[in-house]
Amino acid sequence: MEIPNLAELNLLHTQICQALGDPKRIQILYALNEQPLHVTALADALHTPQPTISRHLRVLRQRALVTSRREGATVVYELADYRIIEILDMMRHILRDSLARQSNILT
Repeated sequence: MEIPNLAELNLLHTQICQALGDPKRIQILYALNEQPLHVTALADALHTPQPTISRHLRVLRQRALVTSRREGATVVYELADYRIIEILDMMRHILRDSLARQSNILT
């Protein structure tokens, strides 16, 4: 496999990695994986103030990880690409394996 060039990796870091840099944004992505939701429903589901959710959604929309559509007076958000959940799940598996290896090293 070819080593990606630095410009591509900088773009990846800026567009994706920084967007995933806050655990609350990752929670939002997982919540939207279940179903499209509006801000108030996300705030209720994640026990987080609505302005905080709105701020995180703005980042996720700017990075094109979520999309929005108007339904009457409300705006509904959904995942732009469901593969992000597969990637997050894979990262969680890597984390579990890494922690297990660290545990074995320490014992």
